[in-house]
Amino acid sequence: MAVAPLCPLSVPQKKKPLPAGKPREWYVSHNRRLKAMRLAIALLDSGVYRPGAASDRRIRTTAARIGVHPPSATTCRMVRVLLSEDAGLVA
Repeated sequence: MAVAPLCPLSVPQKKKPLPAGKPREWYVSHNRRLKAMRLAIALLDSGVYRPGAASDRRIRTTAARIGVHPPSATTCRMVRVLLSEDAGLVA
């Protein structure tokens, strides 16, 4: 019996427009969280599983490799939080 995948990885998700009327800071933090998640996934894919192994330099090098602008120090901290065991990403 063939089973279709729940979320095919080869099909990009359609982007939805962001809700209008939010304060500018909401959009800034939203985009920062998205960037941190993309970077955390790229680091996990490259074998970096611990926050201690994710230096600012390594995170910024990964950003250049995946084609995003260099992250700020705040975004780098968010990436390390996502990689931490407390965040639930590491089994």
